[in-house]
Amino acid sequence: MRKYRLMSALLFCAAVGLLGGCGSRTSTEKEERTTAEGQPTRVVIGAERLLEPDYFSLVKAKKVALVTNHTGLLPDGRHLVDVLFEHKEVDLTLLFGPEHGIRGEEDTHVADGKDKDTGLPVVSLYGKVRKPTPEMLEGIDVVLFDIQDVGARFYTYIATMNHVLEAVAEQGIPYVVLDRPNAIGGEYVGGPVGDDQLKPIVGVDQLPVVHGMTVGELAHMFNEERGKSGLPKADLTVVKMINYRRDMWFDETGLPWIKPSPNMLTLTTATLYPMTCLLEGTNVSEARGTLHPFEHIGAPWIDGKALSDQLTSYGLAGVTFGPSKYVPGRVVDGIEIYPPKFLGDTCSSASIHITDRNSFESAKAAVYMLEALFELYPDQLEWKEKRMDGLWKTSAIREQIKKGKSPETIIQAWEGGLRYFSEGRSGYLLY
Repeated sequence: MRKYRLMSALLFCAAVGLLGGCGSRTSTEKEERTTAEGQPTRVVIGAERLLEPDYFSLVKAKKVALVTNHTGLLPDGRHLVDVLFEHKEVDLTLLFGPEHGIRGEEDTHVADGKDKDTGLPVVSLYGKVRKPTPEMLEGIDVVLFDIQDVGARFYTYIATMNHVLEAVAEQGIPYVVLDRPNAIGGEYVGGPVGDDQLKPIVGVDQLPVVHGMTVGELAHMFNEERGKSGLPKADLTVVKMINYRRDMWFDETGLPWIKPSPNMLTLTTATLYPMTCLLEGTNVSEARGTLHPFEHIGAPWIDGKALSDQLTSYGLAGVTFGPSKYVPGRVVDGIEIYPPKFLGDTCSSASIHITDRNSFESAKAAVYMLEALFELYPDQLEWKEKRMDGLWKTSAIREQIKKGKSPETIIQAWEGGLRYFSEGRSGYLLY
């Protein structure tokens, strides 16, 4: 599987002529690199710029710890782990792995171990330990972060990024975040800020469901807000991208798609994820265990046509619904996943089809989805309260739906907190 991904990336890059070297640029430059015809080239990610003279001093002759996973590829197909490990002027000493592991072959919690390709020690940050301890960081000169995020608050990589930021700030170790695109774009912001609204934005709990920021922008915001709150700030460097625009979706960046996690198969999956991931707080399947996860809403006791008709009746922008069926399995795209809901059972479902991704508002659509399920199946629908409230960062959504509040009323109630976030966010945008 990994060889296939790398070969795909190499073929992609060769096809568009991306294997050439990159010249030096500073982080403050706004110019775009262009082709000989004057057209902008693809996005240049932070990991590439790390190897340029202006940034290589951040790691040259230093003991480096790297937080990454299987998405930490350069566009020519090489993994940053391998590039730094083989570089004579870099002492790559330690790897930190997020959820799904360094090479992306685990579905959820991972253990400490060794990287199978380099033999480097790997410390899991998605098990008993989520934040590096002082002992883990002993002797480390600089910590790098290079992971492709999706753009939803509850996608765990940004929490890992922030846990590491907290740790290095406390230990006085420089932190370098190598920026990558927000897969679902940098303009739409939606959903409740939760019960911690109107507080300094020092972590993921103060984010809405869809934040519209890159990992570099989030790190910048969290770090500066820490300083305003009297918390230790990290010695942070964000290595910015070149040619990136806020209105870009991932398929407009010119970069090859590497699924960020086992169930995040396509950009369509990522676009719907902030909506249908909320089903994890219920006994309804989000189609994990299929080749189209998060694109169907189903259960054996659901009438797919009735549910799709109900969802259609709301007239949600940028999306349509239709009846479908699926059978969840245990292996998805060659990786064994955690047992999905209704394993082996036929689920009748409503399928979701995006017609205009720029007008689709996934956080709002999630409220209508839960409203439809509660209205049609009040006796069958079960709430996993801790999980549901944790995803929203508030119990208010679930409680209001159960009280019969309209989706419009529920959505209106979160607008004040969302405005507070959006105003604070604006000062930290890098693009």
